[in-house]
Amino acid sequence: MPFVQIEKPRPHTAIIRMNRPERMNSMAFELVGPLHEAIQEVAADNEIWSVVLTGSGSGFSSGADTQATEPPPNIDGLTLTRIATRSMTILSDLVPALRRMPQPVIAAVNGAAIGGGFCLTLGADIRIAAESAYFRAAGINNGLTATELGLSFLLPRAIGSSRAFEIMLSGRDISAQEAAEIGLVSRAVPDDELVDSALDLADQMNGWSTQGVQLTKRMMWSGLETGSLAAAIELESHTQLFVRMTTKNFEEAVMARKEGRSPRFED
Repeated sequence: MPFVQIEKPRPHTAIIRMNRPERMNSMAFELVGPLHEAIQEVAADNEIWSVVLTGSGSGFSSGADTQATEPPPNIDGLTLTRIATRSMTILSDLVPALRRMPQPVIAAVNGAAIGGGFCLTLGADIRIAAESAYFRAAGINNGLTATELGLSFLLPRAIGSSRAFEIMLSGRDISAQEAAEIGLVSRAVPDDELVDSALDLADQMNGWSTQGVQLTKRMMWSGLETGSLAAAIELESHTQLFVRMTTKNFEEAVMARKEGRSPRFED
């Protein structure tokens, strides 16, 4: 069985499933490499409009693998310090790779999201957690820093700096219920409803203009890094005008409401 699977259970939606449950989908290179490939494959699929990222078994991802694993690729002749740099580069591109996907990504957090696995959930655009899921910024527990794969940038923006400091410095577990209360996830659902909840949300997004959804994702990520309200409004104005003037989506939405039907956006 491949360590990463691509499933297409409903029209226009793909599930990227990390599939190494015996190691709680740890971020060993034998899983990270195929995960990069799956992200690239799905991103290039024009018939996929939404993506669900999840794990097999009882864990979403346990982060760093503490057992013997394969080395990173293409390291022949490299010194130890260069191997370390190569390794971190491969791992660190996972979150930007999710961000670069044109499709919105829903992380269906089916269990433990620890260390790099926690960071990976924050690379998704939306997070839904199973009630059994929990989160931990585990670097601090291992004598390292809690800052990796963009966590120091993304977590404060998701839940505020005070909570982010406390979670990252304490190394404590955050339950799915608490994660929902503080806005780390959109909601917590029963374990057996997790994937269907994510797929239902994907279906809802797939009913809108793919161009509108994709550009909204891009604008949301850009907004996280925009330095002022004026700059954000300038970006939004150009994006909105672009879709308004280059498609008939607005006219279709108006007509659909008048006719009491769902819109059929052709972009």
